Amino acid sequence: MVEIELDGKKVEVPPGSMVMHAAEKAGTYIPHFCYHKKLSIAANCRMCLVDVEKAPKPMPACATPVTQGMIVRTKSDKAIKAQQSVMEFLLINHPLDCPICDQGGECQLQDLAVGYGGGASRYQEEKRVVFHKDVGPLISMEEMSRCIHCTRCVRFGQEIAGVMELGMSHRGEHSEIETFLGQSVDSELSGNMIDLCPVGALTSKPFRYQARTWELSRRKSISPHDSTGANLIVQVKNQRVMRVVPLENEAVNECWIADRDRFSYEALNGEDRLTRPMLKQGGQWQEVDWQTALEYVANGLKQVQAAHGAGAIGVVASPHSTVEELFLATALMRGLGSPNIDTRLRAADDHNRAPAGSARWLGMPIADLSTLDRVLVVGSNLRKDHPLFAQRIRQAARKGAQVHALWAQPQDWALPVAQAVQAEPGRWAAALAGIAAAVAEAKGGPAPVAAEITPAARAVAASLLSGERKAVLLGNAAAHHEQASSLLALAQWIGEQTGARVGYLTEAANTVGAQLVGALPGPGGLNATQMLTGGLKAALLLQVEPGLDSAACGQGLERSDMVVTLSPFKTNLDVSDVLLPIAPFTETSGSFVNAEGRLQSFHAVVKPLGETRPAWKVLRVLGNLLGLPGFDADSSQAVLAQALPGVAPGAIVDAARLDNRTQAPIDIHATMGEPCVAAIYQLDGLVRRAPSLQLTADGRAARRAEEGVCA
Repeated sequence: MVEIELDGKKVEVPPGSMVMHAAEKAGTYIPHFCYHKKLSIAANCRMCLVDVEKAPKPMPACATPVTQGMIVRTKSDKAIKAQQSVMEFLLINHPLDCPICDQGGECQLQDLAVGYGGGASRYQEEKRVVFHKDVGPLISMEEMSRCIHCTRCVRFGQEIAGVMELGMSHRGEHSEIETFLGQSVDSELSGNMIDLCPVGALTSKPFRYQARTWELSRRKSISPHDSTGANLIVQVKNQRVMRVVPLENEAVNECWIADRDRFSYEALNGEDRLTRPMLKQGGQWQEVDWQTALEYVANGLKQVQAAHGAGAIGVVASPHSTVEELFLATALMRGLGSPNIDTRLRAADDHNRAPAGSARWLGMPIADLSTLDRVLVVGSNLRKDHPLFAQRIRQAARKGAQVHALWAQPQDWALPVAQAVQAEPGRWAAALAGIAAAVAEAKGGPAPVAAEITPAARAVAASLLSGERKAVLLGNAAAHHEQASSLLALAQWIGEQTGARVGYLTEAANTVGAQLVGALPGPGGLNATQMLTGGLKAALLLQVEPGLDSAACGQGLERSDMVVTLSPFKTNLDVSDVLLPIAPFTETSGSFVNAEGRLQSFHAVVKPLGETRPAWKVLRVLGNLLGLPGFDADSSQAVLAQALPGVAPGAIVDAARLDNRTQAPIDIHATMGEPCVAAIYQLDGLVRRAPSLQLTADGRAARRAEEGVCA
């Protein structure tokens, strides 16, 4: 450790640290713009100039390494005058538009100008003007004259997102931040540039001119999309969600969120919202009250149970539903005597499931993804399926980790892929068996199954046999594969032989939680595909849109006597008999269990819209109308205590309940089916209805690819 004196206090920091790091440890604030703890040091803005004893001039705290015995003063006249001079230069060309600037109230330049700026400007010449730029539907670059060239956005693209979409052109006062060749900003993490911008140059295009920051209430929540479980701050005005920004949690999402976490809130205020229960009568939809709708559903279920048995009733539930909702949906089916409930909407291998009460999971803490030395990713479009996991693996790659892929087609993960094994999806099991055989060959032991060893497989095997921290990660396409059990068995064997951890990059916000509460078919029960293709007389669809959430288009539901859709949106109109408006994540309390098994609870941030009700309350009342025991909880916290007893919010589930082991036989014969995987902005009902996300390059490409699906 190196000891320095900072403003009269002794501070110890590791060798190689900068003065800024010592100040952070000591709790001393040094003004800055370009410095950010997650980005490389640029020393562009010079706002962090400090007085270092024996130095001939003030030194930038962010770029000055500490030395033993160094004496630093951050509040001396020399330091303050240097910082005031820098501020004067920063304000020379800055437009005087604070009253109309969207950044007003949360602008670093505005805040520091109060402390370090002059009362009047000595600059009399004309200020420069930088023309606006159109970079897509998410980020507004309308006011680039405000830019102070801190290059945070440029460095974020290079270092975190992995794509240098912005850069600085020209020199001096002609410098501009821009995309080159007139391209748009298409990174799935691009919205973080808005948070990083210390002035009002980059702002949120959907939020622009919608509200002033001091009008907004700030409330914590959890992302309902992928399995990261990103922590959010939802900003609200007049019971309307206006903006979503990240809440820092170093163990989960650090200080970043994906664009679908940030901009999907647009769907909450859309015209597609369902606000009152509806019944289809004579082919026409009629709005009714809750009592009428729920009694209709309860009576319909009783009639089907009496006429066809409980086995003719089932629930198809989204893994984006909360722990509480899935627990009560499961209890409802079990109470009726039906084994038919499933949340594996896109899975093709019904046998790939953990033991009862356990769950497939990531296999390690999320934070450990950043420290891996060797990674083999099987069947995942890593960057689009799990943007924040990809970001962590990208950081590992920047530190020298070797990342390998087994995929059908080359994909741009925005990180260096050391070795790729390319095979048609039907041949993935054979390709992974080839890697296993190469491992066996290198160790001089028997392979789990005879398979062809390609040069690429041999290179991946050699890499996995080296290094210390290793992982074999199965993506969405591997989890939904017809041979998912075989892929897991082969990954498990490779992990055992190489010392690598094996895990799933689980798909949805509550994929792990759904397994833990048993929202899976019981003995003899139908899976989701069987239920959606006509296996039921009465079906309950919990936030499910057949054809979009599943490979099955749901036409078989037309033969059912009753189909009930519980959704925040007007959907499934062609197959449903009842629509029940349930609250999205912002209007209900609940919990998700993310990929690492961490239970995270959240509260409603706004009141339910119209006659919308939380789904757990709807299911509780339905259970009461059916006369089932165990439906007497009066809060979501009480339901959670029944669903996952002994697990505190924020804690990771008992390791005994997280199980990726399998005894499945290995089959490497070629299959014909393509895994059913959702595009980045088609993952769930919220992102599908967010206009700005659908206007992105990824959104437009997904819509073109899905034209004609279920037509």
